[in-house]
Amino acid sequence: MADILHRITIDAPRERIHEMIATKTGLERWWTPRPVGGAEHVGGQLLLYFGGEDPSAVMEVIEDTADQVGWRCVDGPADWRDTEIAFSFKPSANGETTILFRHAGWREPTEFMNHCSTHWASYLIGLKAGLEGGDYTPFPQGEVSRWG
Repeated sequence: MADILHRITIDAPRERIHEMIATKTGLERWWTPRPVGGAEHVGGQLLLYFGGEDPSAVMEVIEDTADQVGWRCVDGPADWRDTEIAFSFKPSANGETTILFRHAGWREPTEFMNHCSTHWASYLIGLKAGLEGGDYTPFPQGEVSRWG
């Protein structure tokens, strides 16, 4: 199994970052302009659209605490199915929060995994920029390479 891992520190409190990741309103600001479904509760399904008429991926919310948000991919690209995505939050005394990001359970490292890792980094950097007073870069602005 292979994992995508990223670490990023954002000058924002954990609660604000959690809101951006655990709610449809937050997700549409930094990741995809069209999240649909139950992002706000464990067991809910989150349909994610990236330009097509059908969802690009469907996530089941498997964890939503103050310290972590986690999803399991139940439908989407074959390489994503049954993988898990987790955002862990580590606040500091000075008001910053570090996100430890993990997209885990890839069957093997592939070119598509490399592509997704680059995009995750781009979207997380856009989240940081937006929360720190700059511009968010959701899809398609945050797209850095094309697939397919």
